[in-house]
Amino acid sequence: MATKIRATLAQLVWLACALAALVLAAGALLIALDANRSNELVDAVLTAASWADLDVFSRQDGIKQFRGEGAEVKNALFNWGLAAIAWLVAGRVLYRVIKP
Repeated sequence: MATKIRATLAQLVWLACALAALVLAAGALLIALDANRSNELVDAVLTAASWADLDVFSRQDGIKQFRGEGAEVKNALFNWGLAAIAWLVAGRVLYRVIKP
């Protein structure tokens, strides 16, 4: 019984981390495509991505800040891309730790 609970919990943790990575990737893509930010769906994805970056990988003050032409797109792709990778790595490590 405990084995099944741990396996289910490990899957849920992995799913949550993968979902955070997906939201970050979608947010970076929306920035790169210059999506209409007044659209509610675009705004929701960008808000969720801003939450998922944990302020460590922020577009405005992240690991690396680009300047000049195209800086916003470069910042989103670089910082949120790193954040997505970090979520995937953390999720996989937690999955292996939790799963029996």
